[in-house]
Amino acid sequence: MIHVVIIEDIREIREGLQLLIDSSDGFVCSRTFASAEQAIEHLPSACPDVALMDIHLPGINGIEAVRQLKLQCPRTQFIMSTIYEDDENIFESLKAGASGYLLKKTAPSRILDAIAEVFEGGSPMSSQIARKVIASFQKKDSIDEVNILTPKEKEVLKSLAKGLRYKEIADELNVSMETIRSHARNIYEKLQVQSRTEALNKVYGRK
Repeated sequence: MIHVVIIEDIREIREGLQLLIDSSDGFVCSRTFASAEQAIEHLPSACPDVALMDIHLPGINGIEAVRQLKLQCPRTQFIMSTIYEDDENIFESLKAGASGYLLKKTAPSRILDAIAEVFEGGSPMSSQIARKVIASFQKKDSIDEVNILTPKEKEVLKSLAKGLRYKEIADELNVSMETIRSHARNIYEKLQVQSRTEALNKVYGRK
């Protein structure tokens, strides 16, 4: 069962997402919040598997909320929700600790797929955003954190940055999924992090 929290100020969207999640097998909506302030106060007591976070919230915006909440709930995967495919805001969200994003016009089945994908270690995002992330990574590829990784671990890390799942990386590199899991564990251990997002932020996302 994937436990999901929704942070959305528009009541109709919030209630619609709650109904979708609660009526789908394998998913449960633990809580909903109408503002970032409410989420910052109450979400850490639950630390759900996945949180759907609206970017454009009144008061504290979704990007700052993720930045604060990720410190308290490092294992929670945050998916940003937005009306527009705003590259800069979405890119900043990923740097703050989000693992992907969805447009609010996304079909219900795709929303569920994205929640499951991020829960399994994926990063649902557009190819445009993925290109921006990779370009940022390439500019900083010489920093010390990368140098402690083996060539194969660097290759796996770059595949993780593309948002690929372990199975997709395994197929791409022609190895078993368990081999990719082992590489990922080694990467996290060497970087002293606990998740894909933390690893990418440590190596590439922050100066």
